[in-house]
Amino acid sequence: MHNRAFLTLLTNTGYLPGVLVLHKSLVDVGSKYPLVVMATPSLPQDARDVITRRGITIRDIEPLHPKEGLHKLSPDDIRFSQTWTKLREFELTEYERVVVLDSDMIIRKNIDDLMDMELPDDWIAAVHVCACNPHQLRHYPPDWIRENCPFTAAEDNEEKAPPAITDSSPRPYGLLNSGVVVLQPSEAVFTDIYNFLASPQVTHYTFPDQDLLADYFKGRWKPLPWYYNGLKTLRDIHPKLWRDDEVSCVHYILSKKPWMSRLEDEKNPHYQELSRWWWEVYEKLRLEMSNVDTEGLALVENSMALAKQS
Repeated sequence: MHNRAFLTLLTNTGYLPGVLVLHKSLVDVGSKYPLVVMATPSLPQDARDVITRRGITIRDIEPLHPKEGLHKLSPDDIRFSQTWTKLREFELTEYERVVVLDSDMIIRKNIDDLMDMELPDDWIAAVHVCACNPHQLRHYPPDWIRENCPFTAAEDNEEKAPPAITDSSPRPYGLLNSGVVVLQPSEAVFTDIYNFLASPQVTHYTFPDQDLLADYFKGRWKPLPWYYNGLKTLRDIHPKLWRDDEVSCVHYILSKKPWMSRLEDEKNPHYQELSRWWWEVYEKLRLEMSNVDTEGLALVENSMALAKQS
């Protein structure tokens, strides 16, 4: 049991509320596997202390980026600048399997089965991207339209299963969202990926690190059902697919996270309901910390207040 773990990346205090709520949600669904936080040197000691007092293991790692000048993010997506570092997950060979989770998530149903799913050693598993681009973001790829979205195809089949990836599939069928990734760490694979970061292909990636994963593992990644990585937009734009009672993991994609704004400021009723779910978990966390770690709670609440001001 102990050579398998959930992993998440934390580089600054701004996402500390997300990590602690993610951990609380894993505990609440009865997961038997630990959450391990991959932390870079930029994470302050006071945040590290709070994490440790919650019983969460910290694994120190170094930042990881492509060769300087090789890749440039859209100004709208600067928040992704640290996500290349998630690729360090392949270095954690003390674990035979890990499930990597983004910190802007909550777990609604136990997902321990991902630790035991059949998967070849040199494969990964993940949920598709949603290629609908509902907010019409201009820097997104031009083929990101509803007709090419894997979830549109999933809506239209009785099993709601992810579509097969074939040579004739729309390009987005071959793309994954890296919010949930199942993998077996390997020094050889990490070395290969590290070298791949110097490839000219990296120049064309819109979304690090997930575009690299989809490219590197082309033909070697297994699509998971939508509910293992329930992107918050799906509840609004794919209502035939989404079921509140089926979603195992809610992923609060896009720039504004639940802790970065007041619940009443969210105008989209679907997003507001999903944010309410996050705040329900946070309230349970807050009550626990108010009894055992008031100093840590103050740091969490301060980081949330600063996020709301930005």
